[in-house]
Amino acid sequence: MLCIRPATPEDIPLVLEFIRELAAYERAPEQAIARPEDLLRDGWGPAPKFRVLVADWQRQPAGFALFFYNYSTWQGRPGLYLEDLFVRPAFRGRGIGKALLVHLAKIAVSENCGRFQWQVLDWNQPSIEFYEVLGAKRMTEWLTMRVDGEALARLAALDLATRN
Repeated sequence: MLCIRPATPEDIPLVLEFIRELAAYERAPEQAIARPEDLLRDGWGPAPKFRVLVADWQRQPAGFALFFYNYSTWQGRPGLYLEDLFVRPAFRGRGIGKALLVHLAKIAVSENCGRFQWQVLDWNQPSIEFYEVLGAKRMTEWLTMRVDGEALARLAALDLATRN
């Protein structure tokens, strides 16, 4: 019934659908601006920046997971970072999200990753509880910092020689 498989370039339109559905679920549909050429370049180009798994339920696309690797300097090992996990509402309650997480954990273990981590919105209590049942711990002492848009451009434009 369930098949988890690596996404291919032919899946890019589907992956974009999942991304947009996830953005709508997370109450930020206007922020999902990725284009097919972005995913093709960054996921299937000469130096891929991410990987994607697609979960098919009875040959129907039910969900996806997009992940990439980071590196722990303290552990001296790579880590697996889950950027997006989404199961369409019609397919929830069938163990698909759990199966994707287990599949990713197996990849992390087989590739000698020291960690498998992700973020969850603080209002998403059902997901928080689901992750905790699987053994995930809240990292309350760490805050996510982000620089984007104009602030990123300003930071990149700083001239350190003149201390501006």
